Amino acid sequence: MSSLEHLQLESNGIRVHSVTQGVGPAVLFCHGFPGLWYSWRHQLPVIAEAGFRAIAVDMRGYGRTDRPMHAAEYGNQTIVADLTGVLDALGEEQ
Repeated sequence: MSSLEHLQLESNGIRVHSVTQGVGPAVLFCHGFPGLWYSWRHQLPVIAEAGFRAIAVDMRGYGRTDRPMHAAEYGNQTIVADLTGVLDALGEEQ
C-alpha cells in the first residue's frame, strides 16, 4: 500500500493542501464545515487499495490551504474552480 503524499498545489490563484494515496482513476474527497483532509483519513487507504487514486483536500480557507480575505471569494463556482484546478495540477484528465 502506498503511503499518504502531502502536496501544496497551485489552483485557481491559491495554494491548496492536498493529500493523495494510490494509483488509478481519481476519487476526490471534499469536506464540509468544520473539517479538513483529515476527515477522510480512514477512507483514503480503503479507496487506494480498491485501485483508485484517493485525493483529499483542505478546502479554501481551511487547514494549510490559503485563506482569501473577502467573502466573495468563497462562492460555489470559485470552490468548483479550486477543485478542478487540483485535478488539473495532478494531471487528472477525467
